Amino acid sequence: MKSLFRAGLLALGAALTSSAAVAEPITFFMPEDVRYDASITTPEDSFGYEVGDRPIRHADMVAYLRDIAGQSDRISVETIGYTHEQRPILFFTVTSSENQQRIDAIRDAHLARLRGEDAPADTPLVLWINFGVHGAESSGMDAAIPVLYHFAAADDADIGDTLDDTVLLFTAVFNPDGHSRRVNHVETFFSQAQNTDPADIIHNLWVEARTNHYWFDLNRQWLLLTQPEAQAWIGKWHEWKPMVSADYHEMGSSSPFYFHPGEALRRNPLIPERARDLTYRIGQQHTSDFLDPEGRLYTTQEGFDNFYIGKGSTYPQINGSLGILFEIGAARGGEIETDRGLVTHADNVRTQFRTALTTVEGARNIRDELIEYQTSYFVESAQMANRDTRRAYVFTAAGDPERANRFVRLLRMHDIDVYALEGDVRADGRTYAAGESFVVPMNQDQHRMIRGIFDQVTEFPENIFYDVSGWTLPLAYDLEYSALTGGLRSVSMSDELAEGAFEAAPVPDVAPYGYALEWSHTFAPRALNRILSAELLARAGTEPVTAETTRGRVELGRGAIFVPYARQDMSRDDIHALMETIASEDGVTVHALTSGLTPNEGADFGAAGVFRSVETPQVLLAFDDGLTRYDSGEMWWTLDFRHNMEVTLVRKDDLGRVDWSEYTHLILVGGNARLSDSIQEQVEDWIRGDGGTLIATRQAAIWAQDAFFDRKEEEDESEDESETLERLNVADMAVREAEHIIGGALFETDLDTSHPLGFGFGDRTVAVQRNMTGVLIRPEDDPYAVPLEYTDDPLLSGYASQRRQDEIAGTPAVVAERLGRGSVILMADNPVFRATFPGSERLLMNAIYFSPMISRARGVYEEE
Repeated sequence: MKSLFRAGLLALGAALTSSAAVAEPITFFMPEDVRYDASITTPEDSFGYEVGDRPIRHADMVAYLRDIAGQSDRISVETIGYTHEQRPILFFTVTSSENQQRIDAIRDAHLARLRGEDAPADTPLVLWINFGVHGAESSGMDAAIPVLYHFAAADDADIGDTLDDTVLLFTAVFNPDGHSRRVNHVETFFSQAQNTDPADIIHNLWVEARTNHYWFDLNRQWLLLTQPEAQAWIGKWHEWKPMVSADYHEMGSSSPFYFHPGEALRRNPLIPERARDLTYRIGQQHTSDFLDPEGRLYTTQEGFDNFYIGKGSTYPQINGSLGILFEIGAARGGEIETDRGLVTHADNVRTQFRTALTTVEGARNIRDELIEYQTSYFVESAQMANRDTRRAYVFTAAGDPERANRFVRLLRMHDIDVYALEGDVRADGRTYAAGESFVVPMNQDQHRMIRGIFDQVTEFPENIFYDVSGWTLPLAYDLEYSALTGGLRSVSMSDELAEGAFEAAPVPDVAPYGYALEWSHTFAPRALNRILSAELLARAGTEPVTAETTRGRVELGRGAIFVPYARQDMSRDDIHALMETIASEDGVTVHALTSGLTPNEGADFGAAGVFRSVETPQVLLAFDDGLTRYDSGEMWWTLDFRHNMEVTLVRKDDLGRVDWSEYTHLILVGGNARLSDSIQEQVEDWIRGDGGTLIATRQAAIWAQDAFFDRKEEEDESEDESETLERLNVADMAVREAEHIIGGALFETDLDTSHPLGFGFGDRTVAVQRNMTGVLIRPEDDPYAVPLEYTDDPLLSGYASQRRQDEIAGTPAVVAERLGRGSVILMADNPVFRATFPGSERLLMNAIYFSPMISRARGVYEEE
C-alpha cells in the first residue's frame, strides 16, 4: 500500500510541476511493430514520470538501468570506474541469453579474427554505442533508457536474430558529473509553464554542464586519457575492439540532424578511405528505415571532420573500427523554439534511440564487409610497418622517471606494446641509458596508432580543422626521443611489457644536517607543497651545487629544495618521517646531507644569495565572466589533483571582493580577461605594494602587457591600405578565412634554464601548444625578462601558415618582470593544455613557487 501511495504522489508531483507537452510514455519511442514484455519495468513505472517530463537524475538512471539488467538475461552490467565526484560509470553488455553464457569465448574469437585467425562463422559482430560524453547534451544521455529497455523487453523474432548476431556494448553515461550538473540547472530554473524562449536561462548551460568535475571536455580525452572517465571506458574499448562505434551528441538548437561520414577532405591520412565508404553505407540505413519515412531534415557530409584522433568518433577509426558521429539540435530545457520550428527533448531522444537501432541494423546488413574491413585493417597496418624505415622509437625523460612512466602508461592504455631498455642505445647523437629509457617497436597491430601519437605533421590537404591540428605527444611530454632505423636485434629490451608503474624513490637515510630534493621530478612541486604545508622552512637553490650526503657527493641542479634542521619547529624524527613519505608517495629522491659546506666557492647551503627562501603560495584562480572555463579547469586540475595544492576559485568579476592580503598569486587564463577599472587598480596595488604575482596566459597575457606595462601590438603596416583587395569567389571563403588561424599546433621554444622559471628542466628546448595568433611584446629595458622565446623556425607539428610562423618566430613565449614589489608573468600559451603537457607544466609550477626570485635588471645595456 505504501508503494502505491508513493507512486501516486510521484505521478501527482510530476503533473503539478512540469508540462505534459514534452512528456512521452515509452511507447512513443518504440518501433510500432515490436511487442514488449510487460514484466520488464518501464521508465515511467520506475521514475514516476515519463521521459521528457523532467530531467532524469543520474542516481535514478543508474538504479533503473541496473534494475532492468537484473530483469533480463540479455543484459549484464558492471561498474568500470568512478568520476571525480565518485559517481559510478556503468558498462552494459547486451546480447542473447545464449551468447551471454559464452561471452568470454565470443570475445576471444572476435579478437582472434582481428589477428587473421579462424573464428567460428557465427561469431557475433561487436558494436559500441557512446551515450553522454557531454553533460549538457541531454538527449544522448537519456536515449540510453529506451535503448536498454528495448533490448531488455522487445519480444519478437527480429530482436532474437539481432541479439544472436551481435554483442552490443553501452556505457551509460560517459559523463555522470556533467549529467548531474545539467539536471541541477534545469530543475533550478524550470517553469510551471514550459518556456520555449531560447533566451530563457533554462536552455543556456553549455560549457558549465558540458564538462566533467574539473571542466574537461571528455570528448577530447580519447587520446589524452588524463581523466578517470576516459581511463575507464578506454579499457573496455580495447578489451573488445568493437567494429562500429556510434557517438551521440547535441549541437545548436536550430541545426538539423547530422551523422557521419563527414567532410571528405578532412580525414586523417592514417584512416583508410574504405572506412568512410562503409560508414556511408550504414548511414543509408538511418535514412531508409527512419529519417526519410518520417520526412526529417538531416545532413551527413558537411561540417565535421575525422582528423584529430582524440575524439570519440575519430579515435575508433585509427584503431580499426568505424566511428560514427551523431549530432542533433538541442532542447536542453525540454522544448525550444527555433527557426526550424519547435524542438522537443523527447523527440530528440526518440531520434537518437531510433538511429541507434538503425546503426545496429546497418552493421548487420554489411556484416561480411565489416569483418573483412577490420581484419584487413590490421593486415595493412603490418604491411605499413614493414615498409616504414623507422623500426622503433626509443624515449626517456632523464631525471624524471615519472614523466617517462606516465607516457608508458598512456601508450599501454592504447594497447601499444612498450619495453624497458636493458642496454644503452645511441641515436641522434645522444645515448639512451638502460634502466631509464623505453622502446616502442613499430611492427605491431597498433602501428597506425603509434604513428598518430609520434608523427610530426606540418603539411595538410586542407587548412580547416574542427579541433587541434598538431598533438605529437612525445613533444607534449617533453621527452627525449628518437626513431631507430636499424634492425632491433642489436637493441636489448626486456622480455616483459613495461607498464609504467609509479616508482617510489629509495628510503632516505637519516640526515645529520638536513635534506635536499631534486627539482627535476614531476612531483617535486607536490613534495614541496607537503613541506610547506607542514610549516617547515625550505630554501631553493638558484645555482648548481655539489652536496655532501650520506651516500657520497651528489650534483644538485637549480631549483633543488633544501630543508635544514636549523630553526624548524618540527622534530628531526618527524622531518625524517615526512621525507620518507615524499620518497614513497611522490617518488622524489631525498638526499640526506652530512654538511652545509659544499666544494662550490661561495655556494654553501647557508649562502643567502644561492639558497633563497620559498614561501607557501596562496593561489587565486579566476574563472568565468569571459575567461575560458576549459583553461581554468586545466589549471585547477593541475594544481589541485596533480600537486594537491590549495586553490581558491573566484569568478573574475568577484575579484573586487577578496582580501588581497590573503593571497600570493592570481592566475588569469585565456579568454576575455579584461578587469574592471576598480579591480585592475586593486590588482596593480597588490602586485606593487604587497608583492603579489600575476600569472596570465594566452589572451590574458596579451591584455595584461598593455594594462600593466602600456605595451600594445604594433599595427601591421606591411600592406598599403589604399590598395584594392583581390576579388575572390565566395566558394573559397571557408578555406581562405581559415588560412591564418592557428587552431592548435606545437611550437618550439628556447628556455633560459638559469632563470627561476627554467629550474628543473633538462635542456633548453620546450614544446608548447599554441592556439592563438597574438604575440607578446619584448620589454625594451630588461634583457632578462624573456625566459622562454620561440625559435626562428618554431613550427613542430600541426598547421600554421607561413605568415603566422614568421610573426611568431623569435617573439617571447614567456615574459617575467618585476612590478614594484611583485611580479607579472605573461605566458603566450596555456602551459597545461588539456592536462597533457607535463613539460611546460613545470613553467607554471616554477612561476608559483619561484616568482619572488625573479630579478629586476638594474644595469645599463646596449641594444643588440
